[in-house]
Amino acid sequence: MEFASIRIITNNVDRLARFYEKVTGVTAERPAPIFAEIRTATGALAIGSTATVAVLGDAAPQPERNNSVIVEFLVSDVDADFARLRDELDDIVLEPTTMPWGNRSTLFRDPDGNLVNLFSRPTRMRTED
Repeated sequence: MEFASIRIITNNVDRLARFYEKVTGVTAERPAPIFAEIRTATGALAIGSTATVAVLGDAAPQPERNNSVIVEFLVSDVDADFARLRDELDDIVLEPTTMPWGNRSTLFRDPDGNLVNLFSRPTRMRTED
C-alpha cells in the first residue's frame, strides 16, 4: 500500500487551489474543473468539489467543517515562508514559534477554515568531545 493523497472537499475549488499554489509554490494539476491536485515528491493534496463525493449521499464530507485534521508541509525556513505568505493569510493561528519538541512551526487557516502547519525539524548540532 502506498499513501497517495489527502483530499479537501470544498465549495470553491478555484479559490482553494490558488491558495495552496501560493503556499506550496506548486501549480495545481486540473484534470477537470471540479478537481485540483498539488503534487509534491512525498504525496499530494487533492482539492475536490462536492460533486466529487456526491455518490456518497448523506455520508459525503461537508465543506468547511474540518475540526480534526491539520494539513502539514515540511519547509526549510518557516520564518521566510511565513513572511512570504503573511499578507495572503486571513487567519493566523500561530506565528512562527519553536515548539517544545524542537520543530519550528507556524499555523494558519486556509480559506475554508482548515488548519495548515508549515514546520521545519530541528537542526541537530554535533558536539566535539
